[in-house]
Amino acid sequence: MLTAKMQELLMFIHDRLSTDGVSPSFEEMKEALNLKSKSGIHRLIEALEERGYLERLPNRARALEIKKMPEMSERPLAAKPSAPAKILPNFVNALSEMVAVPLLGKIAAGTPIEAIEHQGDVVELPPSMIGRSGDHYALTVEGDSMIKAGIHDGDTVIIRKTQSANDGTIVVALVDGAEVTLKRLYRQQGKIVLQPENDDYKPRILNPDRVQIQGELSSLLRTYH
Repeated sequence: MLTAKMQELLMFIHDRLSTDGVSPSFEEMKEALNLKSKSGIHRLIEALEERGYLERLPNRARALEIKKMPEMSERPLAAKPSAPAKILPNFVNALSEMVAVPLLGKIAAGTPIEAIEHQGDVVELPPSMIGRSGDHYALTVEGDSMIKAGIHDGDTVIIRKTQSANDGTIVVALVDGAEVTLKRLYRQQGKIVLQPENDDYKPRILNPDRVQIQGELSSLLRTYH
């Protein structure tokens, strides 16, 4: 059973991962829960880990992964009658209205593979995982070059269609019109740098005319078997 503060923190982390793809900082969590010190956040995270709701990923700062969400019948301990409606609006809406996103195929988080093709499948998502407005599609990750960004082989990434992105954004990049890859984008000295998030891989430095941005990372799905 979760306390009201545990549930509130879990939902705050869930919303930030869904919209930004990264965990909030401890300072942001402290302010969101109106706590006086970050030590209270540490205790809440430890409690959520012990209960199997949250996991801290090793070797990366601010890397949190939600393992499960509370059941709808589960009410927080010591919560006021109105607390569930205040804490869980996004979760309730996500269950009642799912969004179908086309699954286009596989994308390499490693050596680029052939350009993706539409497979006719779809992924159903809660609206909170879509984040920013616009058209979205899903891809299955193949490879481990983005593992330090929390993106693992077999994950499903949700991509917002765009032809431009800011430096530091994780993007879907089409290289030479034939290869597609998932990397972090940078621009240096007139070149495009596709930066992996794994020390075993080297960045690719390309002329801008060889790279076409096809989308940016919106959120991520992971299935445990």
